Amino acid sequence: MKRIIALLILVAPGFLAAYGIKLMRDMVFGIQQPPIPFLWLQFLIGLFFFIGGLGFVGGFILHRDKKRNKVQARFLEKK
Repeated sequence: MKRIIALLILVAPGFLAAYGIKLMRDMVFGIQQPPIPFLWLQFLIGLFFFIGGLGFVGGFILHRDKKRNKVQARFLEKK
């Protein structure tokens, strides 16, 4: 059950990052999405979604690897 919950926690930000890439790609090709009034705003929203989703997934993986001591020494907490 824990693995299913962990997978669901990772899938939602993954979809958010993918949607952010789609928004940025659409801006490059000049395709405007209906609820967003400006192309530059669409790009910024897409960039925010992408960085947020990628950062969450990366932080989740780093946290998990820290608990298992599978990271380099520079990422471990100094006590």
